Amino acid sequence: MSNPGDAVAAAHRAHWAGVLAATVRITRDLDTAEECVQDAYAQALRTWPSAGVPDHPAAWLRTVAGNRARDLLRRESVWRRAMPLLVEEATATAPDPQDADEPPVVADDTLRLIFTCCHPALSREARVALTLRLVCGLSTAEVARAFLVQESTMAARITRAKKKIAAARIPYRVPTAEDLPERVSAVCDVVHLVFTTGSNAPVGETLVREDLVGSAVGLARTLHRLLPVAEPAGLLALLLLIDARRATRTDDDGRPVLLEDQDRSWWDREMITEGIDLLTESLRAGPPTPYAVQAAIAAVHAEASAFEATDWSEIVSLYDVLLRLWPSPVVELNQAVAVGMRDGPKAGLAALDRLAAEPALATYRYLSAARADFLRRLGQWPEAVTAYEEALVLTDNEAERAFLTGRLAEVRRGQEA
Repeated sequence: MSNPGDAVAAAHRAHWAGVLAATVRITRDLDTAEECVQDAYAQALRTWPSAGVPDHPAAWLRTVAGNRARDLLRRESVWRRAMPLLVEEATATAPDPQDADEPPVVADDTLRLIFTCCHPALSREARVALTLRLVCGLSTAEVARAFLVQESTMAARITRAKKKIAAARIPYRVPTAEDLPERVSAVCDVVHLVFTTGSNAPVGETLVREDLVGSAVGLARTLHRLLPVAEPAGLLALLLLIDARRATRTDDDGRPVLLEDQDRSWWDREMITEGIDLLTESLRAGPPTPYAVQAAIAAVHAEASAFEATDWSEIVSLYDVLLRLWPSPVVELNQAVAVGMRDGPKAGLAALDRLAAEPALATYRYLSAARADFLRRLGQWPEAVTAYEEALVLTDNEAERAFLTGRLAEVRRGQEA
């Protein structure tokens, strides 16, 4: 990569979690580790343009962040103050579990850090938010968009989570086999949200952040390998069935391609087969989980020979099941779209309009975009123009904005005809 700035950005996407995990093992304090890692990336921005991009950027960043952490501990005498935050005094000098001859229960650095952030002492929402911030390196604004909340609300939530880790003396260590089942649901939540954030990036120039999608799929595979039970199997099935369509989700200009316009011959059939096998495994392992039901919906799409052959009645019924397991305004929105595909755009528009009062959807770009699409299909041009303009105001992703701009021009031409 010729541009050092691009190289730093790529290193942030690829190596943030691993560098932070290694630094936390030195500082035993999340805030201090995060500061040291940020300093390492800042130093990379200063030195790589003149010194050149190192052959192994991750190792370079770990070394710089680690040296910064040790300097802080020596110069500011924070070792004794930081140690009790994440490690009991009696175990402070114990050998790190990762250095033992016996392979740890969780061998992946990133997954180990996620399990630490997903400690039961934290609320479920705090676990997911904190992990997205620390493990994935998302900005507070990006995490807030993923949660459909204000940035200030998310900043306060992340701060409280960090303070709770300090107050509860939550240990930074590999979870024992007994700890894993207790934490698996929260970890699945994290991996799923990382994937959805990567599949439909809330900000940026591209629709798909392949680094986040790849990380999420890899983490899901690791989690399923560690715990081959219903929830991780259903999660991995869902991710694979959706990711199988990645090659067709954007056009040559990077703009989104709707499901009905995608070339299904380019879908990854091996990935689809693996996903369906995992879905079967999940359903055999226990009662349906929300991830398994979502995977079943994705499987209906994957198995349809063409968009027109999609069994929308089955999809609407599956959303009924999902709403019982996981009540959510976003799930209601997706079901409303499916109703419109089954019963026609007028029925879909009526279903969407019933969701207009949902506070969580007030600034959700996909509600406006879905309304705009149904209005376009109905030929209600003035209303469609207004809905597309509203969706554009709510959309920060440049690829999605380009798509919506194109649709807006189309309905304006219809209005003028």
